[in-house]
Amino acid sequence: MTFTSNYITCAGLEIHYTDWGKADKGTVIAWHGLARTGRDMDELAAHLSAQGYRVICPDTVGRGLSQWSSAPEQEYCLAFYARIARELMDGLQLRAVHWVGTSMGGAIGTLCAAGLAEPSLKHRILSLTLNDNAPELAQTAIDRIKAYAGTPPAFATVTELETFLRQVYKPYGWLSDAQWRRLTETSTRRLPDGSVTPHYDPAMVTQFTAHPNDYLIWPHYDAIQVPVLLLRGVESDLVLPETAAEMRRRGPGARGLLKHIDVPGCGHAPALNVPNQLEWVLQFISDHAAPDKMHPAT
Repeated sequence: MTFTSNYITCAGLEIHYTDWGKADKGTVIAWHGLARTGRDMDELAAHLSAQGYRVICPDTVGRGLSQWSSAPEQEYCLAFYARIARELMDGLQLRAVHWVGTSMGGAIGTLCAAGLAEPSLKHRILSLTLNDNAPELAQTAIDRIKAYAGTPPAFATVTELETFLRQVYKPYGWLSDAQWRRLTETSTRRLPDGSVTPHYDPAMVTQFTAHPNDYLIWPHYDAIQVPVLLLRGVESDLVLPETAAEMRRRGPGARGLLKHIDVPGCGHAPALNVPNQLEWVLQFISDHAAPDKMHPAT
């Protein structure tokens, strides 16, 4: 299954997204993690689109091919990302979608599904898959992520950058050599001196200083009324077992709407690129598909 590369203006910024398949069974938004791009979702998008779903994979503002913010302290935060999500859905005329989010992408989805930040989205998120994300994150893991994301290194060659990314993202679990190469090539930008560095705005880590509690989002989680799938890497240092247990006790967990799967062989975060992970997501979405009338044919 192939995709198209597209651009749309949301909140005054140019946002890049890939568009896979036709919405015979519905539409899925697949949103990447903090320092990543929408191309991380290629395997998932190919799998879901082959089963009749349209899949939209955005690059968050400041990442990949999307525009960088000129006001990072105000715009690199979950509330602004949720606004972009709303304007993306409105611009593409998506009435209702399933949401799959890795790490930060899951937090954005939590805000959208809750409807506290963007009330018009509350009834437009049909299901929410949280790929190693929770309403509370371990501070030691946040500090680790800030350390490498806030000061991205530069390398003389793409090969050296790939070696670095293989180490940093080792907790993703197994990736083929071809997948590591694609991850690297879709994560690379060249600096004025000719060296290469990861493809994002380093200022995006101001989210953690300008909005220090941005990822403490229990009130949003508690407000969710749709089915939630939690995929937690068994070795994750970001989503702790006690946090997952708390998720089962409250919000959608208390309402019987939460399904929790521990993903073996992964930390933060599963790459959503191997058969069992792909099938878990597909089955969850299929189990919670809305009637056909809820899905536009776009």
